[in-house]
Amino acid sequence: MLVDFEKLPLESRVWIYQCNRSFSDDEIAEIQAQLDDFITSWTAHGKGLESGYKIVYKRFIVIALNENLNSATGCSIDASVRFMQGLEEKYNVDLMDKMNVSYKQGDFIAYKPLKDFRKMARDKAVSRNTIVFNNLVTNIAEFNENWEVPASESWHNRFLN
Repeated sequence: MLVDFEKLPLESRVWIYQCNRSFSDDEIAEIQAQLDDFITSWTAHGKGLESGYKIVYKRFIVIALNENLNSATGCSIDASVRFMQGLEEKYNVDLMDKMNVSYKQGDFIAYKPLKDFRKMARDKAVSRNTIVFNNLVTNIAEFNENWEVPASESWHNRFLN
């Protein structure tokens, strides 16, 4: 069952899918309609899952699930992965590769393979103050507080001298 992302409890589980490029406004409108349909019918063992989503910076799809009501199961998680893979195919994008890094360069969101980000850190092209997106956060509270942070406060810190 689809609910407003902002109305979900802070302990709601999140999954963050970062895109290798920005979506156009038309693509976002289409994706929102598809997400509405998917989440409205998303279930675990026949029970509706209270979920919401948001698209951030035209690049990140964040899905949240209130597990206080019903938890995701292997089958429901598989369904969400298949849904995301369908978006990847339809829009010719990468949403599932966790070995890539997104970070801010001024107002621009940059996206690099991890090996390139490491090299940039060695070359001092990114610093401890570079704002990175920590897609390993697990719930809305962490998303709100620790998703968009300086590299020094994220797992990205291991690449900085």
